[in-house]
Amino acid sequence: MKITNLIPKFGILFILVLAIASCEEDFSNLDTGIIDENFTRPDTTFSVVAYSRFLKEYQMEQIGVQTNGLSSYKLGVYVDPVYGKTTTNFLGQLALNTPNPTFPVDSLVPILEKVTLYIPYYSDATQGSNGVTTYTLDSIYGNTPIDISIYESNYFLRDIDPESNFEEPQKYYSNQGALFESNLGALITTEVGFTPSKNEIEFILQGLDTLSFAPGLFVELPVEYFQQKIIDREGEEVLLNNNNFKNYFRGLYLKASSGEDGNMFLFNTDDAKVSLYYSSRKTKFVEGEGYVYEYNANGSIVREYETLDLNFSGININVYDSPNNPSPEIAATLQNPNVSQGEERLFLSGSKEIITIIDLFDGDDNQNGINDLQELREKKWLINEANLIFYVDQDMVTGGSKEPERIMIFDTKNNNILADYAIDLTTNNSGVNAVTQHLGRLERNSDNLGEYYKIRLTAHLSNLINRDSTNVSLGLMVSQNVSQVSFGSLEKEIPVSHPSQSKLTKVPTSCIISHEGTVLHGNRSSNQEKRLKLQVYYTEPNN
Repeated sequence: MKITNLIPKFGILFILVLAIASCEEDFSNLDTGIIDENFTRPDTTFSVVAYSRFLKEYQMEQIGVQTNGLSSYKLGVYVDPVYGKTTTNFLGQLALNTPNPTFPVDSLVPILEKVTLYIPYYSDATQGSNGVTTYTLDSIYGNTPIDISIYESNYFLRDIDPESNFEEPQKYYSNQGALFESNLGALITTEVGFTPSKNEIEFILQGLDTLSFAPGLFVELPVEYFQQKIIDREGEEVLLNNNNFKNYFRGLYLKASSGEDGNMFLFNTDDAKVSLYYSSRKTKFVEGEGYVYEYNANGSIVREYETLDLNFSGININVYDSPNNPSPEIAATLQNPNVSQGEERLFLSGSKEIITIIDLFDGDDNQNGINDLQELREKKWLINEANLIFYVDQDMVTGGSKEPERIMIFDTKNNNILADYAIDLTTNNSGVNAVTQHLGRLERNSDNLGEYYKIRLTAHLSNLINRDSTNVSLGLMVSQNVSQVSFGSLEKEIPVSHPSQSKLTKVPTSCIISHEGTVLHGNRSSNQEKRLKLQVYYTEPNN
């Protein structure tokens, strides 16, 4: 017989009461001073101050963001409906996959058959029942042809910064395009009319093999150029190791260009490479004759090929060219934001390097002479939920596929994510569905137009009130991938008007990678219902 069958019904009820009481006792022991009876659960809002600005100095000198060491890079031309055209170029440092290479001998020299540049797109492969692989592309934007010119770079990329007494890695920035382009070597080739395709790439080495590649940028490079640059230098010091090679062949610079529109794609450099396919005549040993050439059934000498890969495993950099700023009205707001009272509209753009600053609890909403945050600390509220709702300004934003799905909020003083990020139960989700409790996805209406982003700050606000955390300025930017939480440096410090700090030094790398833009209602929006406010749901002790 089960023991539970011996317990009377009133005993079960008594146990349940004890369990509930135990839970309530644990609840009341939180460091919040909450009394475990007579709870009231009102909700309220607090005003905030929010404004946007260029990542530029007051003299409007463009300040670069660090673009080496990124998880992804981009190449191409993107035209934003609000912020205009941005061209993104790429400088990649190459390394020998096999230092000090030796090439098989075909009579006197090997034959360099083909040279290719391959940069794969992000894609998902599906193999059908017929054995045919189809691909679904990701992170491809636009379909208007562009030209991609490929140059040898003469600019030496250092690993270590000499100005740090050779103790810190060298940083490279998005605004250094003019420097790199003033140090270009030969134009190797130009890919004219390039448009990303989802088709598998088939590459034929005549009489040797047929190779297949997942979709990507695939360009045949001139054999003569690499014959002289690589093959003819066999055994020389420049190919002895990668330190020598990186100084000898300093990388490739990929420069995009287009008319009014274009296309752009994101990529990872792990599988990007330049491949040199070279062949030699196959030999076999014959008793009494030694090594002789091997012939096939057609009487031709059998050839076999090998490959030398140059990988993009060194320093890689993106540089941005944004000749046309946003409209004069937007530019004027970004150049001279109202940092004390906030703005009517908030502007976000990755490629244009625009950031929004948000300051919480700078005022006295109920006009009682006590700062709002200090008053909350005295009341010791238990925060059930706190949100910032950023409504999209649909009068300025076109909507549809060019609206960014994600925006990211961060601590601008400590260069870190907020406490809510760490407790988000969706952090292990993939892609655009990750961290959606804290950093809500764009909510769209039935016409696919963006309506708002909901950013949850419950843990952050709880720490401010009950753990005396420092109230710092928060940064808001468009994010390409909110799962990436690393930060990249700014070339120069940006002033921030906040009592707890005076400068902004870093921004999330996922925001640096992002290219899209949007416009949001600010804390001074003329639309009262869509004004930015801090929404708070709390539990208050009934003293």
